[in-house]
Amino acid sequence: MPGENLTRAEAQERAALVEVDSYEIHLDLTTGDEVFRSTTTVRFRAREGASTFIDHISREVHSVVLNGTELDPALVNDGVRIQLDDLRDDNALTIVSDALYVNTGEGLHRFVDPVDGEVYLYSQFEVPDSRRVFAVFEQPDLKATFRFTVVAPARWQVVSNQPTPEPVVEGETGTWSFEPTPRISSYITALVAGPYTVTRSELTSRDGRTIPLGIFCRASLAEHMDADYIFDTTRKGFAFFEEQFGVAYPFEKYDQLFVPEFNAGAMENAGCVTFTESYVFRAQVTDAIRERRVVTVLHELAHMWFGDLVTMRWWNDLWLNESFAEWASTLATAEATEWTGAWTTFQAMEKTWAYRQDQLPSTHPIVAEIRDLEDVQVNFDGITYAKGGSVLKQLVAWVGLESFMEGVGAYFRKHAWGNTELADLLAELEAASGRDLGEWSKLWLETAGVNTLRPTIETTQDGIITAFTIEQTAPAEWPTLRPHRLAIGFYDEVKGKLVRRERIELDVAGAVTNVPQLVGHLRPALILLNDDDLAYAKIRLDEQSMATALASLRDIDDPLARALVWGAAWDATRDGETPASDYVDLVLANIGAETESTTIRLALAQLAQAARTYVHPARRAATIERIGDALWSLVVDAEPGSDAQFQFVGAFAGLASTERHVDALRGLLDGSRALDGLEVDADLRWQLLDGLVLNGAAGEAEIAAELASDDTATGRQFAARARATIPTAEAKEAAFASVVDQAGASNMIVRYTGLGLVHVNDASSLDAIVDRYHEAIHGIWDTRTYQVAEGLLVGLYPAVVADERLARTTREWLERNESTAPALRRIVVEHLAGVERALEAQERDA
Repeated sequence: MPGENLTRAEAQERAALVEVDSYEIHLDLTTGDEVFRSTTTVRFRAREGASTFIDHISREVHSVVLNGTELDPALVNDGVRIQLDDLRDDNALTIVSDALYVNTGEGLHRFVDPVDGEVYLYSQFEVPDSRRVFAVFEQPDLKATFRFTVVAPARWQVVSNQPTPEPVVEGETGTWSFEPTPRISSYITALVAGPYTVTRSELTSRDGRTIPLGIFCRASLAEHMDADYIFDTTRKGFAFFEEQFGVAYPFEKYDQLFVPEFNAGAMENAGCVTFTESYVFRAQVTDAIRERRVVTVLHELAHMWFGDLVTMRWWNDLWLNESFAEWASTLATAEATEWTGAWTTFQAMEKTWAYRQDQLPSTHPIVAEIRDLEDVQVNFDGITYAKGGSVLKQLVAWVGLESFMEGVGAYFRKHAWGNTELADLLAELEAASGRDLGEWSKLWLETAGVNTLRPTIETTQDGIITAFTIEQTAPAEWPTLRPHRLAIGFYDEVKGKLVRRERIELDVAGAVTNVPQLVGHLRPALILLNDDDLAYAKIRLDEQSMATALASLRDIDDPLARALVWGAAWDATRDGETPASDYVDLVLANIGAETESTTIRLALAQLAQAARTYVHPARRAATIERIGDALWSLVVDAEPGSDAQFQFVGAFAGLASTERHVDALRGLLDGSRALDGLEVDADLRWQLLDGLVLNGAAGEAEIAAELASDDTATGRQFAARARATIPTAEAKEAAFASVVDQAGASNMIVRYTGLGLVHVNDASSLDAIVDRYHEAIHGIWDTRTYQVAEGLLVGLYPAVVADERLARTTREWLERNESTAPALRRIVVEHLAGVERALEAQERDA
């Protein structure tokens, strides 16, 4: 992996030398199971006599012809770059190679469906992986037109950025010759090919064009593809964005393809968006995931304008792409779909992610320093997406939505098909709003860290407020105190509910802000800073409000207010200000009344983390048992068929720890115990089996039997997780070795193996993995592609051990490897920070 890097300095130097006109790319997908033939002709201009390089990762380069002259591949190709010397003003370069299919989700991914043996291909090029398919100047500011010609089995669907032409068929082989794309960056080009099932529709754009729509998935999943719903969401998104931006959709068609073994949620390839096929619901899923799918569909659609039509010059402005799409998709979800509570979901999920990321030693300004490709790979994080989206939300509140959208529309029109930097967007927003954004940018985009806001209140004996201040603090490493626009809500009991009776909105700045407008008011039962979640800041509750929350969180009427209290309680737990056992009590006492699916999902995940790593080890086993008992009671008491019932069953399976728990799981799995409204489908069967395996009540024989009845891609992933969950040191070592000592496991098998490895109630089975992991770090980084290396290094770290030995071993590795690659070091630094935080929480819980 290290030899595949590209620095920003190199990219800037190349951009100063080269201007690319066009690519003609011919791909022959009929040459076997391992490689495909790739022929690229690129036309570009350069400074006379200059030298540069083009990127291409392949198995073998057969020929390189530059301006009619044959170059010796052995001399000019190092396997990653092809050297180009003595360039002319106008150049034509043709490279013929054999490129490799991958099973890592980087380049052209090849998947064989275990159900029917069919082959499915799809490309994933962000950040630097179009070079694995064709020769290319792999950087976002060297835009060009791309004309694809593809040879493939005639019965396949072949999809790219432009509308799919009719193939020329000879026997069983077809040739598809696509029209050239507009000028776009290489990372948003795309190719998807295979016997995909397709459903087609269309819509009318604001400029009167008919935009063809397509939805694709594997044939073996087609019965589960709810295409009409996706089309409906897409139409709502088109109408919303075209109206808000004042700019018509920029491409000729819009295909959405649900593909196997996808590394992320989705990818914004121009007119050819790819999604994880986990969004094709073959079994019951939570409402949280259904809502997340809608947000993801709209996120990728927003990218057609912000990212695809107008693209960042270099990856330091990646946040502009992702933060804008994150904010815009949440706005569209809330205002244009049935998921009107999307901002509550945003607070619960995205802001929690952002606050967690922003407190790591590796935190960085939203506008991050991106020195090279390795830097950008690790910056697909909670700062780039969630903090950036949160800060944009605050900016919109400051300049006004209408002015913000006016500026964004002007930005799209001015820079269409070009590349930009942050200053270009700020200039248009300043022109539209009349506000100077220089100071705002400096404070919010160029500094890191999250502020904490806490109220200080003085009252008379009968509860009349005599003084109200808001204290703002910042971490020592990032001491910036920022301006915040926020609201304060007063909540009191009305007919058994905590209801907001008063709200004020104000600006907070500096270390202390006085709030004189609240003096003389009667103190309520609950005072909530950042009501309505306008600001990006952690909040604390005063002592009386915390007591109210602990006793009556379930009674808060407004879902967003509840989410804010849930978040404040979790932040205080993570920061060691309140004992983890108190958080366990809070969840168990209130989760049964929560109505918001994402809030439930997040609270249950945090409950498991608190029990396994934040509660003091002396009471951990008893706490896990108590949680299991309480979760089963919640299962029994839940409304039949409800989202809550479904989530409680899954959480119970994940935390089961006693014979009583095992008996309940076994009964649900074999059908001897039924719950009204609960269908035990294929995916839930795997969760129940996983709980049995966790407790040593099932093993390889039961896993093999379940796999025999569900020998699908999903079934194989669940089986990998279950095998890694077997609670013995031998099984953990075997699971670790299966993906570390042997190369070749697909990206999804790596991911699911990691999920099972660290799924323990008793972490002693991972004792040997502590040393094994640290010994393997360099070998993993040096021999695997980035996505697989990251999957192994993140997924296999035994964080659940959470003891001083693990912290010491990780600390010693960092001390011995001070000069290692920054991106690798960042991963390990983040692991250590997590363990140290867990140790502090355990001490507080003692």
